[in-house]
Amino acid sequence: MRKFRRILFLKLARLMRGEKNIVPCIISAGTKIIGNIIDGDIVHVDGKLEGDICCKELIIGPTGSVNGKITAKSLELYGELNGSLVVENLSIASSAKFIGDSVYKTIAIEPGAILIGSCNKKENNEQPSA
Repeated sequence: MRKFRRILFLKLARLMRGEKNIVPCIISAGTKIIGNIIDGDIVHVDGKLEGDICCKELIIGPTGSVNGKITAKSLELYGELNGSLVVENLSIASSAKFIGDSVYKTIAIEPGAILIGSCNKKENNEQPSA
């Protein structure tokens, strides 16, 4: 039920922002990709990805794992991330493990999340490259 409410909320938020019906790129559990994703809209990773990601919205699911550099407007981390990231909105769930350096505008970390590295707040005049 929680997943359903979350999906419904995300669809409503996109509708309110005036976005068209965007189909996300989904890397399903059991899939391993070695390479980069450049200029994606919405990327959802439940498998393993070794490479850099540049997109508007990135969701790393509970079974997802990413090794690389992330540049995005929004990142929701439920799985594992090893690397660096530059985002506007960073959300780290209690099930997440993040090892690396981050630059963000806003951050939310649930109790129980593992965070090893540095966190730096982005100044208001800096713009994300995604």
